[in-house]
Amino acid sequence: MFVDKAKIYVKGGDGGDGLVAFRREKYVPEGGPAGGDGGRGGDVIFKVDEGLRTLMDFRYQRHFKADRGVKGRNKSMHGANAEHMIVRIPPGTVLIDDDTGETIADMTRHGQYVVVARGGRGGRGNTRFATAANTAPELAENGEEGQERYIVMELKVMADVGLVGFPSVGKSTLLSVVSAAKPKIGAYHFTTITPNLGVVDVGDGRSFVMADLPGLIEGAHEGIGLGHEFLRHVERTRIIIHVVDMSGSEGRDPFEDWVKINDELKQYNAALTDRPQIVAANKMDMPESEANLTAFRESVAALRPEIEILPISSLTRQGIQELLYRATDVLDSIPAAPVVEEVVETTERKVYKLEAEEDDSFIITRDNEAFVVSSPRIERMMKRMQLTTHDAILKLARTLRHMGVDAELRKRGAVEGTIVRIADFEFEFVENSSYY
Repeated sequence: MFVDKAKIYVKGGDGGDGLVAFRREKYVPEGGPAGGDGGRGGDVIFKVDEGLRTLMDFRYQRHFKADRGVKGRNKSMHGANAEHMIVRIPPGTVLIDDDTGETIADMTRHGQYVVVARGGRGGRGNTRFATAANTAPELAENGEEGQERYIVMELKVMADVGLVGFPSVGKSTLLSVVSAAKPKIGAYHFTTITPNLGVVDVGDGRSFVMADLPGLIEGAHEGIGLGHEFLRHVERTRIIIHVVDMSGSEGRDPFEDWVKINDELKQYNAALTDRPQIVAANKMDMPESEANLTAFRESVAALRPEIEILPISSLTRQGIQELLYRATDVLDSIPAAPVVEEVVETTERKVYKLEAEEDDSFIITRDNEAFVVSSPRIERMMKRMQLTTHDAILKLARTLRHMGVDAELRKRGAVEGTIVRIADFEFEFVENSSYY
């Protein structure tokens, strides 16, 4: 089964926690703090592997979490950094942030990689908090949480030549004739519901990759029929072979078919109108085809005289070799680089932002008998600090006093023993300022 779109969850590894420890060697009096920093969490990295062709693996595994860093060690030893998680993806995959809609990266080259979720920094051990005033701090930080996000992956088949056209015009038959590919062929619409790829050997030492893309119908750019499931693949092809049923076997006019398909391509992506296009006038073995071809040539010449029209028959193989030679000549005359400009990875972007001063604002509300303090700065601090030691509690209390939280609580009526709630923690209000 071909899968060309998937939504997954990625999370970088959390940083390792810092450690509170002290030197205890026999002949080292007052050894001081010796708690090391935690290791950095692993990154989630997507890397292109040209051996992959679909997003099938992501249908069954949708969560990717990197390992967390190792906790800091005693003797001031740094915890080990976690290994990065490498996720292999097929070439032609576009990575999109599900929340913002931003294109993270356009992965087209073998070996190309991008970090999609960064690991968190390790927390600092108590060695980092030693000062002249506090030579033996019992203070350490928790590791920073790794980045997490939902990512939408869209695979756009990468082929040199893309076959487009209405359903049942003979695209799959043409691919089966010129390559070893064995697409499903049937006398009904939408026989092909997923792209098929085949390597075409032209016969003169040259070759190219051809994609049989699912049939289009009117309104496809709005998602009608296979809609965007088809159109996203056209963007990757370097040239377009537009297959037209010249016999009009289903009662449609060949020229109107050609106009409608081109209009759908233009509505989806205006750049596709500039893509080199060859019209393969198929089913020329049918009686009505010659007359229809003459009228078709006149109508196309009046609208777009640069379009080449080559009569073929996939059944009798009439004109097939001439079509392959012409397609190869056109490919040789245009750059081999991807036709869609790559989006530079986010790691290579330089975004300059005004660094605002740290926000010391806070909000105090009542919840029955308790006061609830809300402050981004305090909540971030409590998330990082290991609030299991006396020193950590003192540091938090000093921060609350300097920010003016204590004074505001007194104004609101807080007294000794009043419950104060901050994030997931509850404290008793203490009037004795010497505690700070």
